[in-house]
Amino acid sequence: MARYTGPKAKLCRKFGENLFGPAKYDKIMKENPAPPGQHGRNMRRKMSDYGLHLKEKQKLRTIYCLLEKQFRNYFFKAAKAKGVTGDNLLQMLERRLDNVVYRLGFAVTRMQSRQFVNHGHFLVNGKKVDIPSYLLKPGDIIEVREKSRSMPMLLDAMDRTEISSPYSWLNVDKENMRGVFESIPPAAEIPTTVDVRLIVEYYSK
Repeated sequence: MARYTGPKAKLCRKFGENLFGPAKYDKIMKENPAPPGQHGRNMRRKMSDYGLHLKEKQKLRTIYCLLEKQFRNYFFKAAKAKGVTGDNLLQMLERRLDNVVYRLGFAVTRMQSRQFVNHGHFLVNGKKVDIPSYLLKPGDIIEVREKSRSMPMLLDAMDRTEISSPYSWLNVDKENMRGVFESIPPAAEIPTTVDVRLIVEYYSK
């Protein structure tokens, strides 16, 4: 499966914020906050409206670790669904299995959670699911497969993340290595620094 394998710190510097979570990126940003590239420190050119729209789209795509085609497909599905397109888009991205594994604290980053899911370390409602893009439904139970419960990388990730979920739509029991996707999250409660309105305008042009 195609995925981004380049330097993640460069992406954080490009967008001016820590997109991936680990504190090491905050440290890098503090030491070198300038955008990447030969002229990064001296760039004073005002960004065009198109550039602003494109930047927000690329930022959200990068946060959820999606390729362009995947992200575009999510947008058009969100546009066809009932309700507000921007809210629908955020809710669909939050329902992805790799994202929920990350939100539950079973992985330190979304990239790591995607790897865990790809390798078949998680069950959904008692059945192995190794598709990161699998969309969860309210009431779905996510748990670590029995054979994977002693895996050092997984145990280390759980030690480095919060004991309980700070999100109202998730319920996690780390002692038993399981969690529940309680409900589809309200768009207003999904933590994001992206202006989704600009993304909707980007695709509407």
